[in-house]
Amino acid sequence: MSRSIASLTFVVREYEEAIAFFTGALGFTLLEDSPLGGGKRWVRVAPAGSSGASLLLARAATPEQLDHVGNQTGGRVFLFLETSDFWSDYKHMQSRGVRFAEQPRQEPYGLVVVFLDLYGNQWDLVQYNVLSPNLNFSPEVRPNDP
Repeated sequence: MSRSIASLTFVVREYEEAIAFFTGALGFTLLEDSPLGGGKRWVRVAPAGSSGASLLLARAATPEQLDHVGNQTGGRVFLFLETSDFWSDYKHMQSRGVRFAEQPRQEPYGLVVVFLDLYGNQWDLVQYNVLSPNLNFSPEVRPNDP
């Protein structure tokens, strides 16, 4: 049996602003944008060339959902955007106005910087020393783990 996480729900204020940020500032690909009726859409984006999980952009439909836009993990780093060319992605993101919470830094596991998406969720842009889906961190070397 084979299983994987296909998509993660990412709550947004409005579809168009989120699509513009992900495709423009982060260079993601718009995989799907299908109307579902009643103003709802099935919108999926993913890093260009990725075969991993996609983000399902879901417009907040209630005041409670809207309250969580920009704070989907209670202030912790939400997602890790892995790259094979850190400096190229970093410079592209800078040129598109992406906000960074710090300067890039070298860690034992690789090169990393925390950035904020259009709503303020924290992400890591990271280039691991060894690109592998099976990284095993020792307890003292975990990215952004207090």
